[in-house]
Amino acid sequence: MHDPTIATAELRPVSGPFVWYGPEMARRPEEWIRPLTAAEIAELEEAVARLDAAGVDIAAIGPDDLAVPGLAPLVAQVKQAVLRGRGFILVRGVPVGRWTRRQCAIAYLGLGAKIGEPVSQNAKGHVLGHVKDIGVDYAAPTGRGYQTAARLPYHCDSSDVVGLLCLQPARSGGLSSIVSSGALYNEMLRRRPDLLAELVRPVYRDRRGEVPEGAEPWYAVPVFNPMPDGGLIATYVRSAMRKAQRFPEVPRITPELDAACDLLDSLAEDPAIHLDMEFRQGDIQFLSNHWVMHSRTAFEDWPEPGRRRHLFRLWLACEDGPALPEVYTRQWQGATAKGRPAGIRVPGVALNAPLDAA
Repeated sequence: MHDPTIATAELRPVSGPFVWYGPEMARRPEEWIRPLTAAEIAELEEAVARLDAAGVDIAAIGPDDLAVPGLAPLVAQVKQAVLRGRGFILVRGVPVGRWTRRQCAIAYLGLGAKIGEPVSQNAKGHVLGHVKDIGVDYAAPTGRGYQTAARLPYHCDSSDVVGLLCLQPARSGGLSSIVSSGALYNEMLRRRPDLLAELVRPVYRDRRGEVPEGAEPWYAVPVFNPMPDGGLIATYVRSAMRKAQRFPEVPRITPELDAACDLLDSLAEDPAIHLDMEFRQGDIQFLSNHWVMHSRTAFEDWPEPGRRRHLFRLWLACEDGPALPEVYTRQWQGATAKGRPAGIRVPGVALNAPLDAA
């Protein structure tokens, strides 16, 4: 279990395949870009057509509903990369351009359910999320960056795995950047262990109005959680840390904590550490929220409503994911029936899968 009183002298470098540097990955795209084959696409399309014709409830799709035996090697490859390897993979070539929105959702939920259990992403119970500019004020206490066109700082989402399917890219911008949390941890340990110590203690974050039963409107969780096996579990949302300051009972952010976050942000922005990747129509990016922080550049959208940048999002709870500190399921989110982070669940709200942002 994570010890919030850990001393600087006790901090050790972390190691494993989840520790990597962007330029090194950029030189080996064949290791993390996985194109679909023509045979895989044909089998996927046939299965999607069957489920669509049967009137399947998208929110209820489970791991056995999308019958695509030929995709078993892909599913295994995604799980290996995201749950036991570097923490990310990009699947390329989903034929979203010739599908209806509903068919895209069926394919995406069906594939995602083979990797993990889709969990709610907000207080409305959405298991199918939408990354789309709908004019939300990001600065507002309940504002969520994925509902804007703004640049998103490096952060993690509230699940084992986050998946993004690109239905429509932006006119310009909106590029994805990812960074190894383990590399950031080791760099902070090497450069400023005193500041790293600020981030292995619990920091307070705002629930942004999405409060589970019996919980406070804020919670505390360390950014970096060194694990007994030499691994690391990380979670970071600096905007939620700042917004939690609206609660008088939450401790004030100290100059030392601010400096630690400034250093973490600057390291993540360093091209020598992070990896930039292009999002093409039909790409699916799967990331481990425990090992990878992700960002997005600001974007300019198309004026036509049908061409506006739009990504489907999944949060997946994976029973074969890495061991987690108890704080993840006890104080932060609650757990699924299989003991994994349960996303954002509000009492009385049924799971549902809207086909567009609202």
